[in-house]
Amino acid sequence: MNGITCKFGGTSLADADCIRAVVAIIRANPERRFIVPSAPGKRNPDDKKITDLLLAWHDLVRKGLDASQPASIIRERYTQLARELGVTFDIERHLDEIAKQVGVYIEPDFMASRGEYLMGLLLSEYLGATFIDPAECVKFDDEGLLDTAVTYELLGKRLQGPGLFVVPGFYGSRPDGVVKTFSRGGSDVSGSIVARAAMSSLYENWTDVSGFRMADPRVVSNAKRIELITYAELRELSYMGASVLHDEAIFPVRGPGIPIHICNTKAPSEPGTMIVATRASSFPVVGIAGRKGFTMIHVEKALMNKERGFGRRVLSVLEEHGVSFEHMPTGIDTISLIVHDDELANHGPAVIKGIERMCEPDRVTLAPGLALIATVGQGMNHHIGVASRLCTALSDAKVNLRVINQGSSEMNIIIGVEENDLNDAVRAIYNAFADWT
Repeated sequence: MNGITCKFGGTSLADADCIRAVVAIIRANPERRFIVPSAPGKRNPDDKKITDLLLAWHDLVRKGLDASQPASIIRERYTQLARELGVTFDIERHLDEIAKQVGVYIEPDFMASRGEYLMGLLLSEYLGATFIDPAECVKFDDEGLLDTAVTYELLGKRLQGPGLFVVPGFYGSRPDGVVKTFSRGGSDVSGSIVARAAMSSLYENWTDVSGFRMADPRVVSNAKRIELITYAELRELSYMGASVLHDEAIFPVRGPGIPIHICNTKAPSEPGTMIVATRASSFPVVGIAGRKGFTMIHVEKALMNKERGFGRRVLSVLEEHGVSFEHMPTGIDTISLIVHDDELANHGPAVIKGIERMCEPDRVTLAPGLALIATVGQGMNHHIGVASRLCTALSDAKVNLRVINQGSSEMNIIIGVEENDLNDAVRAIYNAFADWT
């Protein structure tokens, strides 16, 4: 394994003092060699993120409106950073080049990526590091999916040799060379890609919190820190709303087994959370996460279990309307499809009509206003009474349980409750499992 990859989030790079703290962290360990910066974040609650300003610049130009204000703020922000850090970063030249291209692309990806690009240039100059433009070696295919084989080969070759390397996060390029970004928060994914390409011994993800908590601290103020969690467990929690790490950041490092360490830039000595391939299952539940915004499509038909192809026909209706589903609890005569509201959008009535046409059910209904909660832990299958304790906790909290679903891996129990009951349910489940071993 080869050195440590460090990704730094936008709040860790918001101003010159933050950047000096980041450089001190990098210098504190000579193994920290592969640096993945985000675009500068907010310096205070009333500030603007650089990425948001770049997107506003793109939008105004596309509409034929005056974009001088966001462009000026960006220019001033980077000029101030360069001046305070004492580097000869030529922001004027770079912004002039960006201005020439801002109206070229219909999609905003190029502009959205320039915050990371500029921060990467500035940071590499400040560190005396080698700058690598991801557009040259992080490659997407024609369908917009990451081309992992090509990317790891190209990037791996560029990361050879001594010294520090800076690879901006969040973007790469399509086969035609046009810049493409990951989804927001995608610098986490970039960090994993760099760690995989460099075959790092560790991927440190530096952010503004000291690791993951067993539950959202905005809901459970005293939630315990998770010391150790597996890739699979974190994937479940991240997808269901735990937002410290992008849920797709697991995939590049999972194969070679590179651990991820969630660290706090403001408190670098705190232990954070370590994400690993496997762990000892001393606790049945490692974390609880939930989110709102789901609808349940409920289909009933007598003797459904005898009718071959019924489930396939139901799912074909969703496919026809471009709708993905999250979970599918079933009974002998019922199928329930849980769909995120963003997926269902305005397709609800059409989906119901399609199911009625294709499947001739006795009844099909939509039940909106559902929140899903994941109770996650690979230790569940070694402890008797997990589901019982969970249901008792909800009952004691006077929360009505709408849906319960446990996968075959026995790592995750998904429940559905009314949206208004989400926080009460999370607190009840947390209190039931926080000290249970």
